[in-house]
Amino acid sequence: MAIANWCVLIAALMPYAFTGLAKSRLDFDNARPRRWLADLSGWRQRAHAAQLNSFEAFPPFAAGVIIAQQVGAPQTRIDGLAVAFVLLRLAYGIAYVTDYSRLRSIIWLLGVATVVMLFVVAAQG
Repeated sequence: MAIANWCVLIAALMPYAFTGLAKSRLDFDNARPRRWLADLSGWRQRAHAAQLNSFEAFPPFAAGVIIAQQVGAPQTRIDGLAVAFVLLRLAYGIAYVTDYSRLRSIIWLLGVATVVMLFVVAAQG
């Protein structure tokens, strides 16, 4: 399996790491998780937000990898962009949880750029 495909799996699972951080309190209410999450503050609330954003970022990334592979784009380019996306998304989550908002926004933009580049690579075939 190509490196990019492993990156798709990692990106699909990454949101759960952030939700694990958000829910890492002993008083987590599994009977009412959405209400409990809505009442979070501080770094736990930001970890929850990073989880939500990670779910939002996943579909275009996965589509970009799949489309680039379908059209026969160079696998090394696809792999490189996929690894960059995963590393950027990890850095994004860390910046979000630790409240570095300006850095987080820059990293987010770079992550979006890697997704756009996957489609550009696909268009070049």
